[in-house]
Amino acid sequence: MANTNNAQYTYQATRISTATKEQLLLITYDIGIKACRTAENAMVAKTPDYDTANKEIIRTQEVIRELMVTLNKERGGDMADKLMQLYEYMYQMLVDANMKKEVEGIRTVRGMLEELKQTWESALMQLLQKYQEEHPEDKDLQNAMNELEGKKPEKPAVSYANPSPAKNAKAGFTLAG
Repeated sequence: MANTNNAQYTYQATRISTATKEQLLLITYDIGIKACRTAENAMVAKTPDYDTANKEIIRTQEVIRELMVTLNKERGGDMADKLMQLYEYMYQMLVDANMKKEVEGIRTVRGMLEELKQTWESALMQLLQKYQEEHPEDKDLQNAMNELEGKKPEKPAVSYANPSPAKNAKAGFTLAG
């Protein structure tokens, strides 16, 4: 068991240390979604485990705080302000759910996190597709797009001197899914 945990920790550490900022955003959403699910399951268990639920709700709150502090209000303008309001609302829902030991608030927050993650994934896919149209010679990107669409990858590109941005994009979608 210790080797499995060690391997998982090493994998997660590598995943995070090599991630782009877009991948980190998706990973952050994944952590919050998983924590919500664990809290929900702990609360609705035959014998509710409120200690685990509390721990996972707090983890989700930490995720939301991280999302809040990474918002760039200068560049994001009105969109960043709206996201901040949404994150504050989600945070308060978790506080209430934790105090009242009610699972509905956690489910609502999980749904919101899932929807936000899906929106960001869609936006990133659109950016990748646009890049692909502008750079049809980029075989790494083509392989990443083929993999995402369930198609067989083409032969790998041989250029090691100038890695493509598609390599990072591919890793993010493979790991975040």
